[in-house]
Amino acid sequence: MKTKNILIINEYSGSPEYGMNYRHYYLAKEFIALGHNVSIVSASYSHFFKKFPNMENKTYQHEKIDGIDYLWIKVNKYSSSFDKKRVFKWVQFMSKLFFVSNKLKHKPNTIIWSSTAPFSILPTYYLSKKLKAKFIFEVKDIWPLTLIEIGGLSEKHPIIKVMFWLEKFALNKADILVSNLQNYTEHIKSLGIERDAHWVSNGVDLVEMKNIEPLDSEVKEKIPTDKFIVGYTGKLGLSNAIEFLIETAIKLKENKDILFVIVGNGQEKKHLQEKTKDLNNVLFISAIKKVQIQSMLSLFDVCYIGWKKEFLYKYGVSPNKIFEYMYSGKPILHSISTPKDIVKLSNCGLSVEAENSEEIKNAILELYRMGEEKRKILGDNGKQYVLENFTYSRLAAKYIQILNQKEEK
Repeated sequence: MKTKNILIINEYSGSPEYGMNYRHYYLAKEFIALGHNVSIVSASYSHFFKKFPNMENKTYQHEKIDGIDYLWIKVNKYSSSFDKKRVFKWVQFMSKLFFVSNKLKHKPNTIIWSSTAPFSILPTYYLSKKLKAKFIFEVKDIWPLTLIEIGGLSEKHPIIKVMFWLEKFALNKADILVSNLQNYTEHIKSLGIERDAHWVSNGVDLVEMKNIEPLDSEVKEKIPTDKFIVGYTGKLGLSNAIEFLIETAIKLKENKDILFVIVGNGQEKKHLQEKTKDLNNVLFISAIKKVQIQSMLSLFDVCYIGWKKEFLYKYGVSPNKIFEYMYSGKPILHSISTPKDIVKLSNCGLSVEAENSEEIKNAILELYRMGEEKRKILGDNGKQYVLENFTYSRLAAKYIQILNQKEEK
């Protein structure tokens, strides 16, 4: 197998040390294990990061992380995902990306672009032509459709129009299309472009799953052992639809055996806490370290994940937490309105309509009443399914196979 020099461009790409996002860190480690060289170009600031690289007043800064060559591009900070200064950060990253070719330690023969805002598509395409490398357009979030459907922006907004043009430019110019959304090809066809995308989902890193840390004692002591725990771990934002889990908690407030444990931080946390200030069946816990997630999940009886009822989700979803939930061996309650739901496909829990607290309530009661043995069967189904299909070693091998198929044609 020919060694590939793979360059991944994602201005939000992090690592366990820096924080989210992790997809390309995991894939890069597995690409390296398969004998390839990998570099990641990312921005020095992201609202997802918990710490930031030391740029030492440099525009470009190299750092080696677990065998991966990171190249950080200095950008300005912004306060939140809705801060208008974030747009300036996109422009900064885009403009500086044009000049990274002489900063790279390996001349790439494959360039994977994967971000949210599509502005950096132009310099990525320029680099692919200059360096005679394959251009891979990888989509995790469908922008600008996400900004319209969930963010509420108008299709006529000038920035949205520019994003639409860039999206179509990439879909037409890329050598290979990849997405972690199972039905993304349907979106491509809806734009009048007759191309297919390869599906490479998110997944779990087995090394990380096996090297877990115990919970801090003060955190573990907060969770009772004599309750039926319905738990959630992750961001508390609008898109996570936690308000419907809260509505369910209100409906079940008379059931003293069921406790809702919500682990995480986010812009909606204060609002959610205010709604539950008079409830005794909801417990909020601040975000914990990623290596402690499996320790937390081991204390749950049911893992919950919910979504808004959005047109956008018909193209698929691929949240990291659902694979972590599956690996935990716990049954999952999935509140979603989308075809090809992974919980149904793997028979690892119950799925109900999105934004429907009555159905969520009924599903919780069904899981509560079915008994531990039947819940264990559902949990075991999920763990087996994720091990067979969604480890990053398998996903990386699939990715390389896609690249090789293209080269053979």
